[in-house]
Formats: sequence, structure tokens, C-alpha cells
Amino acid sequence: MTKTGLFLLLLCFACSSQAWAQRIDNSSVFKTVNSDCYFRVDYDNDYFTRTDKYYTQGIELEYVNPLLKYFPLSELLLRFSKGETKYGISLDHAAYTPTSTSTDKILYGDRPFAACLSVKAFAISADTPMHEQLTSGLVTGIIGPGAGGREMQTTIHRWLANPLPLGWENQIQNDLILNYQLNHEKELLDLNHFLLINSAAELRAGTLNDKISGGFNFMFGKFSNPYLSSSNHRTGSKKLSYYIYGQPSLSFVAYDATLQGGVFDHKNPYTIPSQSISRFTFQSDYGIVVCIGTFYLEYCQSYLTKEYGTGTYHRWGGIRIGFML
Repeated sequence: MTKTGLFLLLLCFACSSQAWAQRIDNSSVFKTVNSDCYFRVDYDNDYFTRTDKYYTQGIELEYVNPLLKYFPLSELLLRFSKGETKYGISLDHAAYTPTSTSTDKILYGDRPFAACLSVKAFAISADTPMHEQLTSGLVTGIIGPGAGGREMQTTIHRWLANPLPLGWENQIQNDLILNYQLNHEKELLDLNHFLLINSAAELRAGTLNDKISGGFNFMFGKFSNPYLSSSNHRTGSKKLSYYIYGQPSLSFVAYDATLQGGVFDHKNPYTIPSQSISRFTFQSDYGIVVCIGTFYLEYCQSYLTKEYGTGTYHRWGGIRIGFML
């Protein structure tokens, strides 16, 4: 697609009305797996930062294979007209809770309980000569009791012999997730594949929240150029690579159904009013990646400023394990 077309598309999405609040996101170049066929498991939990609130857990099962180009939803994904594109699908689950799960009463002024379960079809398109990447994703799913957040957290607490969580009967009610996501990155500086700095922009639109973000990211260490094609990477697939990364970003949030309730069902026990939503948030993601042959391993942490007036900042951590097939 042309740069003019991309700009007009981003502008149209920026003027639309709702998007998606999923935390796990592997669209960035620093999450690149050097293969067009791989499987990756992602797990987030604020246990890694010794907390148990807000975004409390996220799980994603991710599969990339060239044959997914023929998956019906892949036709709706944007990609560059030239260059190489990876096609994938993922299953995502996320759970959100207030600062305490020891009471079945509504904690007014705190975050409501919410859970999301979704399937995402995505395409990662790289323009090697221009050193830029476009990632698009289409997400379908459910927010509410049907997502199984209560059952998931209760099971984990039981495994850990922790007190069982109370209050899930007050969660955001069942509603539709139908979202589209665009991410664009452009190389700004490359020092001999030892230090890589990129601009980063993101826009999500659909039925769960409106969000547009901008910032930059960096990779520092020993790694292959993420903008190269998979065929170039395969020649060195047995080599060791390791690097640290970071990404600060500023977001404008117009709507978030995990706080305010879904678009269609407004009969929620408790939600955060629109006037209390923090329209601007800052998030910082950082981590370390080690790739040995066909094995991918990552540990990461994230920091997010408060999402509503009476809230506080939040931190969580995550691990990623991937295998090239």
C-alpha cells in the first residue's frame, strides 16, 4: 500500500469510535521470531511485580504459518504491496480486578471486574528496502462472564492455596468484541545491528475501546535485522542472539469497555463513569530476549499510569516461550 493510503486509513480509524484493551501484543519488531512458521506461548501476571489488581493476568497462544494466508479473515488484513508478510492466529484471555478480591461487595471508586476472551487473525508485513513494518489484526470475541475470568482466577488461586477471589458477580456483563488494530514502525537508527531505534505508532478500533498511541522503541545487544525476510534469517537460524528492549509510549484513550462497560449491554452492576477516565496514559515496556537456534525466550515488565481518576499506576510482568517449526 502507498504511504498516502496508509495515512488516510490511519486518519479514518482515528475518527472512529471504539477499540480493544488487550495487554499482550507481539506486533513490535522487538518481538520478532525469525521464521515464518512458529508457535509461541505468552503469559502475563502482576504476581511478577508482587501485586494482585487491575490487569491481573493475560494468556495468549500464538501460531504463525504461511498457510494462514488462506484463512478467510486474512483477506481483511492490511499489508504492504511489496515485501514479505507473515500470517498468524492467536487465542487470548485477559482478566481485570479491583485492588481487593476479599469481598463480594462493589468497591466504588475502584476498577470493576472484567474478563476478555478473543481470537485474533493478524498479518506482519515488512518492507525491507524502506526498513519499516506494518502489522494489522482483526479480533473477535467476548467480554463478560462468558470469557471465564472468574473460573480462571479461582482455579489459579486454588492451585496456589490462596484465598478464593470474591466479587466476580459484579463484573462487566457479556458483550461483543470486534476490533481492528494497526501498528507501524520505521527504523530511525541502526548501529551495525547492535543498537536499533524505531518510531512506533498504534491505533485500535472496534467495540471495546478507542486508543491511539505513539512513541519509539529500541533494541540493544546481538540480534539480526528484524526487517529482513525470513529466508535471510534462516541462513543464521542456529546462531545465538540476545538483547534488551524498551518502548515508552503515550496514548489517547477515548473509551475502554473494561472500565465503562460494553457497547451494547449497559446493565452492568458497576462501571467507571466517562468523566473519570484518564484520557492520556503513559506506558513503558521493557524486557530481555534470548534466542538459541529455534528457541525463543523472553521476560518482560510493563508500567502503566492510572487509567481513571481514583486509580493508581500499575505494573506487571510476563514470560514468552516460542518454537520455530
